[in-house]
Amino acid sequence: MSQLQPISLNNQRVLTTAQLAEAYGADKQIIVNNFNRNKDRYKENKHYISLTGEKKTIFLNQHQIDLGSKNAKTLYLWTEKGAWLHAKSLNTNQAWDAYEMLVDEYYTIKEKVVPLSKDQALVTVLRTTADLVEDTQAIKEEQHAIRKLITQVDQKVEQQITLDHGEQRRLQKCIASKVYELSDDPRTRPKLFKEIYREIKDRFGVASYKDVKRQELQSAINYIENWVPRKVS
Repeated sequence: MSQLQPISLNNQRVLTTAQLAEAYGADKQIIVNNFNRNKDRYKENKHYISLTGEKKTIFLNQHQIDLGSKNAKTLYLWTEKGAWLHAKSLNTNQAWDAYEMLVDEYYTIKEKVVPLSKDQALVTVLRTTADLVEDTQAIKEEQHAIRKLITQVDQKVEQQITLDHGEQRRLQKCIASKVYELSDDPRTRPKLFKEIYREIKDRFGVASYKDVKRQELQSAINYIENWVPRKVS
C-alpha cells in the first residue's frame, strides 16, 4: 500500500473511494458495487460523508483531488467505520491487513503530545519542589523523603506503561512472522492469527495485545517465537 494522501473533513480523517480501493488492493468499481448492494447497512455521517454541488467542488479544490472524482455527481468520503464495512464485504486477507494498517497509521494519527498522568504530574511537582528547597538539615530530611516518594511513584508509573505505537507494530510483525512460518495455507492463517492473539491476551491478562505492559514486551516476543498452536502441541 503506497503512502496515502492525508484527507480531513470536520476534524476527522477520511478516504476517497479510489484511495480505499488502492489500500485494499481492489478495483474501485468493486468498492462501489459493494456499497450499492449493501446501502441499508451504511449510515451517512457514521460510515461515510457525501458531498455534492458547491461543497464537493470546494473540497476537491482544497485537497487537489482528481482521480475521476470531479466527474461524479456525489463524492463519497469513507470514515474508519465505513472502511471496516468495506473490509468486511471484501473479506480478504489483504483487505483486513490494510484495514488494520489504516486504523493504526491513518485514521488514528494524532499530535505527538502525550498528557501527563496523575502520577507523572506528581513526579514533576515533587522534583521541582525538591530542587527548590534550601540545603538545611531539616530540609535535607524533607528532600530525602520526597526523593524516596519520587522513586516509588516512578516505579509505579513504569509498571503501568503499555506499548507505544512502534512497540505495538513490532509485536504485530512478530505475530505475522510466526503465523506465516507455521502455515502456507491462506485458509488456515486467520484461525492461527485469532488463536495467537487470544492466547496473548490470556497469557498477559489484557483485553488487547495493545495493553501489554512495556516491561513485558520482550517476554511477549519470546512467547510468540516459541508459540505452538494447540492442535499440534
